[in-house]
Parts: sequence; C-alpha cells; structure tokens
Amino acid sequence: MKKKIIIRFGDMMLKGKNIGFFIKRVRKHLIEKLKDLDVAYEFTHDRIFIDFKNYEEKEIMFRLHMIPGLHSFHVAYVASPDIQDIIKVGCQVLDEEIDQDNVHFKIETKRHDKSFPMTSLEITQKIASPILSGAKRPFTVDVKHPEETLHVELRKDVAYLYLRSIKGMGGFPYGTAGKGLLMMSGGLDSPVAGFLSMKQGIEVELVHFESTPMTPLESVQKVIDLAKVLTAYTPNASIRLFLVPFTQIHEQILANVFDPYIITVMRRMMYRLAERLAKKQKVLCLINGESVGQVASQTLNSMQVVESVTRIPILRPLITYDKIDIIDLANQIGSYDISTRPFNDCCSIYVPKSPVTKPMEVYASKYENTFDYEPMIKEALEKTQMIVIDKASVSNIQEYGFSTYEAILNWRKENQ
Repeated sequence: MKKKIIIRFGDMMLKGKNIGFFIKRVRKHLIEKLKDLDVAYEFTHDRIFIDFKNYEEKEIMFRLHMIPGLHSFHVAYVASPDIQDIIKVGCQVLDEEIDQDNVHFKIETKRHDKSFPMTSLEITQKIASPILSGAKRPFTVDVKHPEETLHVELRKDVAYLYLRSIKGMGGFPYGTAGKGLLMMSGGLDSPVAGFLSMKQGIEVELVHFESTPMTPLESVQKVIDLAKVLTAYTPNASIRLFLVPFTQIHEQILANVFDPYIITVMRRMMYRLAERLAKKQKVLCLINGESVGQVASQTLNSMQVVESVTRIPILRPLITYDKIDIIDLANQIGSYDISTRPFNDCCSIYVPKSPVTKPMEVYASKYENTFDYEPMIKEALEKTQMIVIDKASVSNIQEYGFSTYEAILNWRKENQ
C-alpha cells in the first residue's frame, strides 16, 4: 500500500502574518535533516506531506522527533476519494496495524474538500460496516471510549487513512527566537535546559568554564559529548562551544573568599564572563539549568545576588522542574549517561561544607574584592577557545540512548 507521512504544525499557526517566516524555517530544517534519504515533499500552508520508501519509515520518524516546530505527524495510507477504495484501504490498515481481537474502535471522517457529495457523518456511516466486516479480526464498536480510531481525511484528489498521531517536539523552528548562550556544565541540568530552549526556537551556543588541572580533563570531554547530543536538534548538525579558562580565577576564589560564599562569588564571576562573551558574540540572553531550591546556589536570594552583576536577560527553562522530571528529559534526549559520568566540573569539585543560602550582595562584593579579578576576566576572555561541535550524522538511534525506535514512542506515550 502507498503511504505518506503527514506533518502538522502547532503554536506556529498562531503567528498570523508572520506564519510564512516560521514555516519557511521549519521546512528548511526538515529538508536538511532528511537530505540523505529518498524522500519527496508536498508543502501546503498548514501541512507537509512526505513520500518515502517503506524501508526508511522508522528512520524518518526518528529524525522528525528532533525538529523543533513540528506539533505532530503520522503515517497515512493513501486511497482515492472513492467510497469503495476507502473501504478497501481501511480494511488493509486495520489488518496491518492492529494485532489484537475485539479492540474498541471507531471511525472519524473529516472533509477538507466540501464538494464531496456526502457529509462527514454520512461518509462514516457508509464505510463503517463494510470496513468492520471486511477486516480479518473482530472489533468492538465504541464511539465514546475507543482504544483505536481510524481517521479518514478527504481531500480533492486523495483520501488519507491513519490510526495514530505521534507527538513531535512542538515549540517553534530552531533559530526563530534569536540566539542564546547556554552556561554548560557537565551535569544533568544544563543540557536539558539547552534542549528546552532549542525547542522554543532559540539558537543555542555553549560556554563552559574550564579549570584543569583543578578539574579532570574528562569533565571537558563530558561537555563536548553533551554538545554532540544537542547538535541533533540543529539544522546543520553542529553547535559552537566556547571554552573559557577559569583556573586562575578559581584559584583566587578558593584562596581569598570566605568559605560559605565560594559558590556565590564563583557564579558571579561566571556571569560576568558569560555576559561579556554574549555581547561579543551578539547573543541576546544567557541560559542556565537552575531550578528553584535544588541546591544552595539556587535559592531566590542566591539567584538575585549572583545575577546582580549582569544586565543581560537570563533564561531558566528548568526553574520549576523537579529533579525526577529533569532526569526523565535527560533520558529522552540521550544526555543522562554522559552527565552521570564520575568527573566533576568547577562548580561541584570544591563545594563548601555549609554554603550560604541567603547571601547578601554587600558581603559577596566584599569577598570578591579581596583580589583584582578584572585583569583575570579580561585575560580569560582573550584566551577563550571556540570549538565547532559537528555531528554529521544522526542516523544511529543507539547513539542517543534508545535501543529502538519503539522505545522513543513508548516514552513519549507515557509522558504526554
């Protein structure tokens, strides 16, 4: 049977006169993501139709999960807009897609072509009995609480039949919201914050504060590997990572700052560096993985004192997330196993025994002024290295933490 993948947009459809800009960007991303596969496209104002080879179906569906701006998609079986052909294909769909007896079932019809000489309800009534009697397995009709619904969409020259719609990333096309600088540690939170930012259309660049030999070199490798995970959600499968040498500033903080204030002052220094790098790169905001109350440096008091050294907007996509929710998302995007490697970064390797949870800005300023940090910040920025992380292929499902394509669908079904 001939099949097509049909893609729907979500919040993008609310963009009014700007909708064309958003659709153009998501189409470009889609074409780039599937460029090595044997596909053909039909574009309409609110749908994308993809012709494909059946053996590439699972690979295409896997990649579609990595494109921001796609609300949902499904594999539809193609029939002619003729009652008898719709009945024939409907029976084939049930036989191929459902492998249990007495599944609770109903049919829904939608006419996009209103010139068809029957209403949607009349079409449903006309095809329901022949499809149910023609299928190989018995079904139980249940229009109120069906386990499966056969959708029939009638267009001018074609009819599409499908059972299930698969939820996509949603959000907005990558890059349509501007550019943000993600403060990237090697932990669980920051890559998930990056993923959520990309989902909402933000083009993400990464900054990591590197303190070797005080921290293991493997902590930098963690960040590089996490960056590779995030490249899967970009149109060109690449992302820029800035490595800021933080060792000199780190040493001065440990030597001069009152122990409970070490993390507060350290993060204030990082924010100063990140803001100046963002301005240099013409980035609109900073992004981090903070969540209220998870650690001492993420109380509202701490956040206020830390971010007082900056004027740039700071986004915190995880601000209300529980840790278990963050872990679930880390597993979804394939970053969990990398983040949990036993190599600490500079924020976690020298943690005070009793970090202050309600710091005062006057004291933070007092402690950090015990050494001349401005020349060190300038030098760190001058020595910052930029690496382009390139993930040329996203075709290997195992690389992203899922053993099979079905595992992705099961996770999404459980967490919708």
